[in-house]
Amino acid sequence: MKKGAIFDMDGLLFDTETVYQRGWTIIADEFGVERKPELGKACCGTCGDLTLRLVNEFHPTVDAEAYVRRVIEYVHDEAAKNLPVMEGAREILRYFHEHGVRIATASSSTVAQIEANLIKSDLRDYFDAVVGGDLVANGKPAPDIFLLAAERIDVPPVDCYVFEDGYNGLRGAATAGCAPVMIPDTMLPTDEMRTICTGVYPSLSAALDAIRQGML
Repeated sequence: MKKGAIFDMDGLLFDTETVYQRGWTIIADEFGVERKPELGKACCGTCGDLTLRLVNEFHPTVDAEAYVRRVIEYVHDEAAKNLPVMEGAREILRYFHEHGVRIATASSSTVAQIEANLIKSDLRDYFDAVVGGDLVANGKPAPDIFLLAAERIDVPPVDCYVFEDGYNGLRGAATAGCAPVMIPDTMLPTDEMRTICTGVYPSLSAALDAIRQGML
């Protein structure tokens, strides 16, 4: 078993990725442009300038910053009503914590939003470090956020699992030299993902079973 575990948040710890996907689509109505579901898939796991560029590509006539701001507001409002913890999340965090594995987040959300979600779900005490997209210059698929998370928990990247549901995050984790583990949510595993990932499991519960059996 590795000494560090780094977790994405949306669609991995919490069932919020579907809310993001819906937000990217329906907010188009407020800006008077056509709904484009592909925008959500393209933006999955991104942050900062890359997200703005993607919004501009799909909706050249809108104010990209205003669009992104409204999507984030929509997701925050929905999360305030309901924040379901994904299957196996609490169990795998508890297992790592009990076995001395250092734990961090590496989410494109802001540190403030990550902290709020972890506190609301009673998961905050499991984490040794909280790293968000607002702490790095280059968001996923760049490796920066994973390198910073590994640094914050004082574990070499090569000795860190990275649990992710999105392609961009898994690419970044692989580039960082970590062990990417895909837990699919709205995005299915592709040949590329199976190649770069240490493992692909249907849930965090299944990944935990593999760890207990010495298979991951």
